[in-house]
Amino acid sequence: MKNLNIAVGIFLTLIAVAWTKAATVEERLEQYGKAARARLAPNFEKQKVSYPPRELVFVGLKEEKQLEVYAKNGTNGFKLIRSFPILAASGVAGPKLREGDRQVPEGIYKIELLNPNSSYHLSMRIGYPNDADRAQAAKESRTKLGGDIMIHGKALSIGCLAMGDEAAEDLFVLAADTGIEHITVILAPVDFRAGKTVPDSAKLPDWIKPRYQEIKTRLAELPRANSK
Repeated sequence: MKNLNIAVGIFLTLIAVAWTKAATVEERLEQYGKAARARLAPNFEKQKVSYPPRELVFVGLKEEKQLEVYAKNGTNGFKLIRSFPILAASGVAGPKLREGDRQVPEGIYKIELLNPNSSYHLSMRIGYPNDADRAQAAKESRTKLGGDIMIHGKALSIGCLAMGDEAAEDLFVLAADTGIEHITVILAPVDFRAGKTVPDSAKLPDWIKPRYQEIKTRLAELPRANSK
């Protein structure tokens, strides 16, 4: 009984410690917001986009290992604010099909939530699977699609986009200031704007072709980093 009481005491202590360490989004903004906004400010000023913007698009390019951030206000077009290197992202070209396949999804998504207490510093959860993913899975009788696809800190990832801690702070603060309901995430196998295609060796399912066309259309609305 004594050992049981000790074990219970330790367990309750650990819960209390974990609880006291939990932070809110607002507390993380207080902690990281000033420095992150200072780092972002020159990029917004250069593109003449006021901060925070009304809309954001995050473009994750799997082959190029880049996460591009686009912003706009009002009726003006999107401007490329900054491109961040993706430090780690597992998988190859092709959509995510099931839990445990280590794939980064491909498609057009939303940001579902901001996680101020991530094991990977700070994170944002991408809305995978979306309606299109679920509909296609139902046609193929796939049920375990996986989830918890994040844009996060650190430099380690399995199916997520690892950006490093400072970049994660900038993205987290930018997303919070803008409002996640105003953010679109485009995840592409390659930058189709550069005339690239996915090699036949990728063994893609036939149904991915219309999705790639949708991604191409959305990407065509955004200026490339080296475009004039």
